[in-house]
Amino acid sequence: MHPFTPVCAHPARVLILGTWPSPKSRETGFYYGHPRNRFWPMLARLYGAEPPRTREEKEELIRTHGLALWDVLASCEITGAADASIRAETPNDIPALCRELGVQHVLCNGATAYTLYQKHIPNGPAAEKLPSTSPANGAKSMDALCDAWGDALRRCGVL
Repeated sequence: MHPFTPVCAHPARVLILGTWPSPKSRETGFYYGHPRNRFWPMLARLYGAEPPRTREEKEELIRTHGLALWDVLASCEITGAADASIRAETPNDIPALCRELGVQHVLCNGATAYTLYQKHIPNGPAAEKLPSTSPANGAKSMDALCDAWGDALRRCGVL
């Protein structure tokens, strides 16, 4: 089962979804825990904040801006951190969380999160696929990530 609960503002306009926590995230005990993952530095840059260091600072960054953070999957079989190896997946109850929080937009962190969301949550809120902040996505610079994510967050009315 998923090692983390959702992090969310009440209400939250936007839900950001990953696939499943990496081994490093599970080791550090929180979302996007790999030191080279650009999620937290990118989000901080977009909101003009210092990059959060602690779990509490990360949660505050999410909640302060009307966001929610979770993963598409509640459980799966995976080899290391390789999204391509995911199988035997079970989705989280994303529609229930969206109803509870009043989520209006879903942003997927990477192609696999988007594909799994489309597969398992066909009647959920419309989702947008954004470039992955993973260190495995070296083709995207921090500037390119900020441009894509910033555009999406502006369209959603939270930036």
